[in-house]
Amino acid sequence: MIDLTAKAQEHLDLARQDPHGRSAELVAHDGELRQTVLALTAGSRLGEHNSPAAATMQVLSGRVRVESDGGQAEPAAGELWVLTHERHAVVALEDAVFLLTTVTSVPRGSHGENDADDPPVARS
Repeated sequence: MIDLTAKAQEHLDLARQDPHGRSAELVAHDGELRQTVLALTAGSRLGEHNSPAAATMQVLSGRVRVESDGGQAEPAAGELWVLTHERHAVVALEDAVFLLTTVTSVPRGSHGENDADDPPVARS
């Protein structure tokens, strides 16, 4: 079991000591599934990078901005955001910690697209 609240505080403390204002730790790894706690101090940035096959960002504290050619989003504490497949950058608008969940290989369409053999998904 992982105490995400404690991990978030630990990595925020480490990010505040880091010259680049960042700290991260892979906290779960099961096959293609990876979950990483990332902390950024206000104004710190993760430069533009590719998105994995499937990913979500759950902000545990603070607020970040995700920037891409397709626009930007500003998820805040308590919000879950599905990352798009565009190259993107992340900047901390205030000290922030988020849980990045990624799937590195998916055999089908992404972000909720169903294969013909999959059961239909109820949508509201």
